[in-house]
Amino acid sequence: MGFEPQIVGFLCNWCSYTGADLAGTSRIKYQPNVRVIRVMCSARIDPTFVLKALAQGADGVLICGCHPGDCHYSEGNYKALRRYPLLKRLLKDLGVDDDRVRLEWVSASEGRRFADVVDDMTEKVRRLGPSTVRVG
Repeated sequence: MGFEPQIVGFLCNWCSYTGADLAGTSRIKYQPNVRVIRVMCSARIDPTFVLKALAQGADGVLICGCHPGDCHYSEGNYKALRRYPLLKRLLKDLGVDDDRVRLEWVSASEGRRFADVVDDMTEKVRRLGPSTVRVG
């Protein structure tokens, strides 16, 4: 069997995590490569969380939050959206491939969308191969 990527998924509690739960309860099949970490809001995801996940062996990182305008905390997803280009630039400077980190909006009613995002990201990271970002 070939390389199977390990992907860390940071999912907001109110939308994306519930969307992932809907995918499971609806028995929608998707790749099992994402390990979910539930956070209260996508704004809570500090860029160092992404760096640490990659440094400790993740081959990719998926960040999911509420659609813009639908944040439980009013504007948290806009904060995440503003941070994302800075994170991508930092990762590029560190030599990390652009497709290893992804930001997506998934609502509580989008179980199918969550599954599709996971499948697409898993396939992209699988094509990239194992991450060379490791510490220790």
